[in-house]
Amino acid sequence: MKLIFLGTGGGRFSAINQRRMTGGFRIDNLGGKNYHVDPGPGALVRTYQFGLDPRNIDGIFVSHAHTDHYNDAEILIEAMTRGMTQDNGHIIGAKSVLTGFDKWGPCISKYHQTKSNLIEIESGDVRYFDNCLIKATPTRHGDPVGVGFQMEYKDFKISYTSDTSYFQELVEAHMDADILIASVLRPGGRSIKGHLCSQGFINLLKEIKPKLAIMTHLGLKMISNNPIGEAKRITRITGVKTLAAFDGMSLDINFNNPARARIVSLKDVDAPFHGSNNNLSRFERKNANKLAIKHGETDEFAQMDKRFNH
Repeated sequence: MKLIFLGTGGGRFSAINQRRMTGGFRIDNLGGKNYHVDPGPGALVRTYQFGLDPRNIDGIFVSHAHTDHYNDAEILIEAMTRGMTQDNGHIIGAKSVLTGFDKWGPCISKYHQTKSNLIEIESGDVRYFDNCLIKATPTRHGDPVGVGFQMEYKDFKISYTSDTSYFQELVEAHMDADILIASVLRPGGRSIKGHLCSQGFINLLKEIKPKLAIMTHLGLKMISNNPIGEAKRITRITGVKTLAAFDGMSLDINFNNPARARIVSLKDVDAPFHGSNNNLSRFERKNANKLAIKHGETDEFAQMDKRFNH
């Protein structure tokens, strides 16, 4: 299994200025399936930038109705369903994301909900799909029905807090996690409403005691305050190996010993062609054509004719 971080910035101001990317993260090769979690602004672009293909995802999870978590969900759904021409995959989301709740959402159109299996979850719900069990975990955040999750596959548990402040029920919901991924907006002990700071994360780790902890969705203060150093400090205090995720970080997870995950920094596959390179147009045309042929997308109108004639 791999955990791949396509964006580790968090909060509206990180999303606006893009000091860190905001594409969420992927869980790849979990029982042979790939899932994209909280695809915020730039998720599609970052997927290609780091050498991945959005068409090979099997599910999309959106935790709540804030733009930095759902922005690219619809275009990834189109990728997952081959341009909305095939039934494929799962869309897992909070009530606010799929149905709408009060002033929150819906974030995914009814049209984009027609080709995939919909799994709407509220805190405490348990659902089964793709040989996995997913439990919706509670949050205290701006979206009152937002959720995190704990996903279990063959007794291995991956927890994700999403955006939330610290409260005791959060500990209970994520207990027994092998890997805990948390949105940690600020360093130190001064949190803002609806978000974890380092001290809240420390409190979680001391009680949950996962084998590996990962901080992501970092706010501007955390980004400016040496998040790697902060992760090392948290490791010393809690005894739990803690990593500060970075854009393009890939972790090869060993189910038997998650703390010894191999860290890989994914390369920007198009780096030589960014900027003012004169070969950019030629390169992009060549690769776009190859991908189109590979996926049978050489003629969109031909695809539409084929769909309506069968």
